[in-house]
Amino acid sequence: MQKHWFIKQTPDPEKIQATVDDLKVSPIMASILIQRNLTTLPEIRSFFTPDLYTLHDPFLMLNMSEAAERLQKAVEENQRITVFGDYDVDGTTSVALVYSILKEYASVDFYIPDRYEEGYGLSYKGIDRALENGCKLLIALDCGIKEVDKVKYAKEKGLEIIVCDHHTPGAEIPDCIVLDPKQAGCEYPFKELCGCGVGFKLLQAWFSNTNKDASKLFEYLDLVAIAIGADIVPVTGENRVLCKHGIQRLNENPRPGIEALVEQAQRTFPLDLSNVVFTIAPRINAAGRLKSGARAVELLLADSKEKAKHIAQEIDEYNSERRILDAQTTQEALEIIEADELFSGRKSTVVFQSDWHKGVVGIVASRLIEHHYRPTIVLTQNKGEATGSARSVSGFNVYEAITACEHLLTQYGGHQHAAGLTLPLENIIPFTEHFDAYVQQNIQPLDEVEELTIDLEIAASNLFLAGESALQVPRVYRMLEQMEPFGPGNSKPVFCIRNAYATRQKVLKEAHLKFDLVDPVSGIELPAIGFNMADKADLIASGCAFDCAFTLETNTWQNRTTLQIQVRDIRETL
Repeated sequence: MQKHWFIKQTPDPEKIQATVDDLKVSPIMASILIQRNLTTLPEIRSFFTPDLYTLHDPFLMLNMSEAAERLQKAVEENQRITVFGDYDVDGTTSVALVYSILKEYASVDFYIPDRYEEGYGLSYKGIDRALENGCKLLIALDCGIKEVDKVKYAKEKGLEIIVCDHHTPGAEIPDCIVLDPKQAGCEYPFKELCGCGVGFKLLQAWFSNTNKDASKLFEYLDLVAIAIGADIVPVTGENRVLCKHGIQRLNENPRPGIEALVEQAQRTFPLDLSNVVFTIAPRINAAGRLKSGARAVELLLADSKEKAKHIAQEIDEYNSERRILDAQTTQEALEIIEADELFSGRKSTVVFQSDWHKGVVGIVASRLIEHHYRPTIVLTQNKGEATGSARSVSGFNVYEAITACEHLLTQYGGHQHAAGLTLPLENIIPFTEHFDAYVQQNIQPLDEVEELTIDLEIAASNLFLAGESALQVPRVYRMLEQMEPFGPGNSKPVFCIRNAYATRQKVLKEAHLKFDLVDPVSGIELPAIGFNMADKADLIASGCAFDCAFTLETNTWQNRTTLQIQVRDIRETL
């Protein structure tokens, strides 16, 4: 699939040189810092060494004072508390965080709904279970913002609820204590917290009110970092502070459950946020997709290596099964698209098959976008209704598109990039038509082509300072590494070398492209790997010059670590 390359403007040479002289960094590093508006020492210090004590005052969030006071009342009066969370990574880490803290001070249990029996969000079954257990307070994490009827039901039964959510609110807010930075009237300065982040802010406020040592709370930032990575929220502002310290905590003192998962995945510490997203998060998610999200919480709460290893092995098996289902469903969905004569005239994808596994439809939606770059919804059947997940392309708000079709839906929720929805089976066709009509009318031409942002055009020699060899990891890489964690809003720098050619190319596992990229100016050869880029093999084997966009990585083989480039795209030089 052809990508549109957007190449950022190279900063003014005088500005680059001034930054090199002031900060004693390489020209590449100076250029990246200028592009990201990091030009003063305080800005740079705040970015590279964010301070936990600069976190926003939690009481700036609407209803926070009331929430912290209600939580303290439950603790003081020994009221039983249920910690309720969604079955995905954000929900299960939220539950593990809040439960771990509260169990030291209160009578508390936790509840994760069953994806198939109860569906997404606050459930009647979960509320009834809390009532049966004598609970007086339920804390709903990563869900609840649209559960007006269920909150009303709980209130009538004498169960009070604190909602800690980050999803886009509906027209009506539930009649309870609601914490959500996106709700109208909330002046909290950072709107992009994940669900676990909102739960953290509640605990931060409660700790402040009760004069508890905040360092105890910071011990759980690894869970917040995992949620930030998995939920694909911007790694900027407050999220960067939480994530930077959380990743550090995860590496320096990993909890038994995470250590067991990493071992099961045959990975090693230290981990970066990308490792969290592609190694830890899918396994935690697999528990909720195929079995029970409660199992993931039990893994995160495990206090012994033996118990953690047992659960991690079980969860890894779920993940292996998930991969098989994912691949099968993706192939079936692509075949449906191929057979659909109307597909070429649409600007969206909506596919339905009654026997698809509900636990993988979100992943499959993302996979389909890799083949057909357009807003995508994958639906299956559950309890006599169609239910599924939506994923969007950059720049298009899929939640607003679904909201425009709400008259055809039973339930929906989410945010700009992803959403979940349920609808009557007979509404699938009219929904498909309404959804596509909205996309046709509102999507911008630039949003219909995947964009690859390139930070700098360089020569390979720019990567190495005087005296450095191409056989060693350059200082430039070590400095760029300090910009971690990378993610939305702080993407890993992408470079481009033009007029390159390849030697020693080969295709691995019929999917991945491995070769040495040769710089046309210096002749420097850089080992390169392009995942799922076997379709580019003929281009680089032809001997034609090509332009290569890539990020910098390292590769360790036989105890030797060298620089390697990870290819993001290749196109023939014009």
